[in-house]
Amino acid sequence: MAIEAGDFRTGLTVLVDGDPWQVIEFQHVKPGKGAAILKTKMKNLKTGSTQERNFNASTKFEAAPIEKKIVNFSYAADGMYSFMDMNTFEMYELSEEQVGDNKYYITENLEVSLMLFEGQVLTVSVPATVNLTVVETAPAIKGAPSTQTKDAVTDTGLTLRVPQFIDQGEIIAVSTADGKYSGRA
Repeated sequence: MAIEAGDFRTGLTVLVDGDPWQVIEFQHVKPGKGAAILKTKMKNLKTGSTQERNFNASTKFEAAPIEKKIVNFSYAADGMYSFMDMNTFEMYELSEEQVGDNKYYITENLEVSLMLFEGQVLTVSVPATVNLTVVETAPAIKGAPSTQTKDAVTDTGLTLRVPQFIDQGEIIAVSTADGKYSGRA
């Protein structure tokens, strides 16, 4: 299916020079003369590199045949993360580099989706919010305003700011988009 550059939206995956690229940001620019230009910031899903590219708004692209597979996280060892398809019991291994910052949100038995291109695992997508356990934080300061925050470290190694009333051992909800506290679990 052909997709015109003018129809780009954030998250769209297209083939550029045979590789799958995902649109991160885009902006339509109409110069005083000539055709409209689409300024994009795109990520190569095979290499992980990002580039800023400009396209004519009428340029056509093929949609990248990305397959999504729902799997459960099993374990991490020696810089490799193992996931299992609970229907076929097929195992998938991703390097720490492929998992990226998502490593801070992946906990045992968490259901995630893997993105595959031509049978090759590209990356892992985590849910919008995850529940993590606070393993290290300072005690609450008596009389501190309710808007005051403090540092906390979760069981996955993520360091974030939490409200004063959060104690060590509590389970909190964390937004995976920005790594911020979003409430008690």
